[in-house]
Amino acid sequence: MTNQAAGNAPPGDIAVTVSGLTRTFGAFKAVDGIDLSVMKGEVFGFLGPNGAGKSTTIRMLCGLLLPSAGSGTVGGFDIMTQTEEIKKNIGYMSQRFSLYDDLTVEENIDFFSGIYGVPDNRKDGRKQWVLDMAGIEGMRRAITRTMAGGFKQRLALGCAVIHEPSILFLDEPTSGVDPGSRRRFWDFIYDMSSRGTTVFVTTHYLDEAEYCDRLALIYRGRIIAEGRPDVMKMQHMTGQVLEVTVENAIDALEALGREGFDAALFGNVIHSTVDDAQKAIPRIEAVLSGAGMPASSIRVVRPSLEDVFVSLIEVS
Repeated sequence: MTNQAAGNAPPGDIAVTVSGLTRTFGAFKAVDGIDLSVMKGEVFGFLGPNGAGKSTTIRMLCGLLLPSAGSGTVGGFDIMTQTEEIKKNIGYMSQRFSLYDDLTVEENIDFFSGIYGVPDNRKDGRKQWVLDMAGIEGMRRAITRTMAGGFKQRLALGCAVIHEPSILFLDEPTSGVDPGSRRRFWDFIYDMSSRGTTVFVTTHYLDEAEYCDRLALIYRGRIIAEGRPDVMKMQHMTGQVLEVTVENAIDALEALGREGFDAALFGNVIHSTVDDAQKAIPRIEAVLSGAGMPASSIRVVRPSLEDVFVSLIEVS
């Protein structure tokens, strides 16, 4: 894992770089002039809510969609004029796993091996690697649509990297799978990164951002923050975060909002960003008690990247 900022890296260390990348669909601007660089061997997270522009960006970087404006390179190939070269030299896994459900596991592996041009003398070895990596040796003849989501996810990853690309694009790769499969999938990502593969991953699971070397937050087609997860927390969270546990969190959130508190719902609790926790806690207690829904606990917690994101979109 690298600690060098991509913006200060020599050109030879950059795997992906774009400037002013834009994509419009009629009057709608899905991606609005973004700039970013990703270093070789880096796990780069591209995070944001659904509809923020993540998938449109990754499709442009993979040579599947031409930009409306801007410039850039992927693996040294131009995103405007060398899309076919880009496709040959990257791995790509979409959120739908890019598999053929009516084929067997082995037929899917053979198909992608042919599509990616794996040499004949390496096909058997690479097939066995996929089966071992995904833990599906005993499922060679299983129809893909009958497999559990975690197994399909790992099979799709194996098919995406069967040709050993230097850059791997993963578009919402953990969507729809259980937490255990998500964790195991990230272990695979770490392993590939340690071997020098650049991994560009999009997700709307903000907790997964903690696993990335560096990340960018995208909102309404624009990058609103970029950097290492720990640095972003320090830079963009100047206040303290209070976690408020209350029985009716939705009504409590509305009550706090009416009193001017910066608060958001995080699962079944409320997070409120304040300047001074000692002064804010009695005020919050009074507001909720007065509304007939006293808090069962209020405590200071470490800010998460979700806290950072919420604070940033409020000023965007």
